[in-house]
Amino acid sequence: MDEVKQLVTDIKKKNLKPIYLLMGEEAYYIDKISDFIEDTVLAEEEKEFNQMVLYGRDVTIDDIIGQAKRYPMMSDKQVIIVKEAQDLSRTIDKLNDYAKNPQLSTVLVLCYKYKSVDKRKAVYKTIKKMGVIYESKKLYDNQVPDWIRRVLSTKGYTIDPKASQMLVEFLGTDLGKINNELEKLQIVLPKNSEITPLHIEENIGISKDYNNFELRKAIGARNDVKAYMIIKYFGENPKDNPMVVTVSLLFNFFSQLLHLHGMSDKSPRNVASALKVNPYFVNEYIEAARNFPMRKVSGVIGRLREFDVKSKGVNSNATPQKDLLKEMLFNILN
Repeated sequence: MDEVKQLVTDIKKKNLKPIYLLMGEEAYYIDKISDFIEDTVLAEEEKEFNQMVLYGRDVTIDDIIGQAKRYPMMSDKQVIIVKEAQDLSRTIDKLNDYAKNPQLSTVLVLCYKYKSVDKRKAVYKTIKKMGVIYESKKLYDNQVPDWIRRVLSTKGYTIDPKASQMLVEFLGTDLGKINNELEKLQIVLPKNSEITPLHIEENIGISKDYNNFELRKAIGARNDVKAYMIIKYFGENPKDNPMVVTVSLLFNFFSQLLHLHGMSDKSPRNVASALKVNPYFVNEYIEAARNFPMRKVSGVIGRLREFDVKSKGVNSNATPQKDLLKEMLFNILN
């Protein structure tokens, strides 16, 4: 995020480079940076003749170079943004000669999503020398809640840790999707609000009581009644609660418990650091470790591997998801 801030600051100061290669698995910041360049580098009256958006599937590298070598009209700069530049991955090397001697009055932006240019390639090394390369890496699950908190803090909001966890478990690590939901919440909630699980339930449609986060908590606390109620809800609403996601999250949870059992220093601070979890949730992990001895945890992990296969339709004999979920929970708790 600091790298993005520095990039934006440089662009605001008109400290522009002739080539920007924005690449990586996470599309969110690639879009944000390219949109910022598109919106701010040229004045509105300059954009008609000096700003162009191209798409990788529709053009060749030669087309891009031809446009990049043009001189701007009644402006100091022209901006060329190539979206979906990853569609040009087989011929991207042909850009190397232009990158060695780019048109300084052109700002060429390559949006290379979901993958990265091989860092051993000459074109990568040349662009790095003559322009800017930003690699947008996918965040891990445990990093996303902090990202949510920081994004909201810049907008004047805070968020309850459980609420941010609900978003991650429902939407995954796709920052674009998460940001879209956060923007919806900012429309309906006044500034300086704290976003709570109830806000998530009412505005996004994620149940605050029946979700994977609450299932994990109930299982860890050996609250069998609540765990079975949640599983029953999942079985009745399979579209919103796919079993494959539930199995994956429980597998990660019990893997963390196994790690916890092997730790000599089980202080809350060390547990939070080692398991990469929010300190707010540490006591839940410690309680779960007390309720599930190491041998039991190992057995649960083995069984979850089997149910992961079954949730994908293998060796399940067409068993309905609701029955598989009940069987899985029975195996965990007994």
